[in-house]
Amino acid sequence: MMKDAVIEHGESSMAPLVAASVAAGGVGRAVSIADVFLRFLAIVATIGSAVSMGTTNETLPFFTQFIQFEAKYSDLPSFTFFVAANAVVCTYLVLSIPLSIVHIVRPRAHYSRLILVFFDAAMLALLTAGASAAAAIVYLAHKGNVRANWFAICQQFDSFCERISGSLIGSFAAMVLLIALIFLSALALARRH
Repeated sequence: MMKDAVIEHGESSMAPLVAASVAAGGVGRAVSIADVFLRFLAIVATIGSAVSMGTTNETLPFFTQFIQFEAKYSDLPSFTFFVAANAVVCTYLVLSIPLSIVHIVRPRAHYSRLILVFFDAAMLALLTAGASAAAAIVYLAHKGNVRANWFAICQQFDSFCERISGSLIGSFAAMVLLIALIFLSALALARRH
């Protein structure tokens, strides 16, 4: 049994479309709230990685207290690049929070979301480069390379190696969060059309 829709004075036949638009706005708002939350998590991961790597050093005495071996992050350019990449990505994420909050208020904003997708992808590439460069050095620190006569230093500098390995974990977590941010923004853009 079908009921006829009666349009009264002041109503329009566009009411179902308006209701669907409001529901889509609610989904867009939820996506925007998740976007802000993921950005805060990525900020914590990148700043934690940068601080952890940037404050890493260990000194070992050799025979006497006057002769010592020191391992610090600034001795290796890959670790310096890692700290700089994490700092740049963290700064970007902090600066992108206001634009993300605008998307909560205006979930239908299109161009600003495109800008976020573009810069999120660029920051993901930078973070991946920094983490990959540092991961190669961390691997050499743990395993060494017999053919090149590079010895594993983690047997002696265990605290140093634990901290640099831990900072890599935070950076790789931030990479996963940035991938999720890109997917969320793509989802919001796809739902718009």
